[in-house]
Amino acid sequence: MIRLGSLAGYAFEGPRILAGWTPPKEPAVYAILTKSNPARDQEFSVIFVGHTDDLSEEGFPFRHHRAAVWLDRAGTKFNLHVCWLNAPGSNRAHREQITRELASIYNPSCNEEKFDRAWKDEWIGAYAAPVTDALTTGRTPD
Repeated sequence: MIRLGSLAGYAFEGPRILAGWTPPKEPAVYAILTKSNPARDQEFSVIFVGHTDDLSEEGFPFRHHRAAVWLDRAGTKFNLHVCWLNAPGSNRAHREQITRELASIYNPSCNEEKFDRAWKDEWIGAYAAPVTDALTTGRTPD
């Protein structure tokens, strides 16, 4: 098991080496990982996140439409790992929401869609209420 997400809130199955993995027939959110430091066995980088109605039909391990990009990024097929969040009973919108959250947190290099983590004043605008004060934290997540 590996935990991903804000405050590591999602318990994903895996990671497993992608090259020998047989995906289960179930809806899921999945992440493709590489070992970021071969000397440290449990240190991974998230390079792609996605979701599907059926993992077994997603084209794993290497018929997925982004597999060539994963291989290029990882350097070898044995440096590609997969983890997945079982989502039985979830709907597509919920899986998509989790995927977008993970993409905004990890900024995976192989995802085509990118999310801006910046803060802009016009998103909320000026307002006043008896319980509001000025921000005490920075506007950037870093």
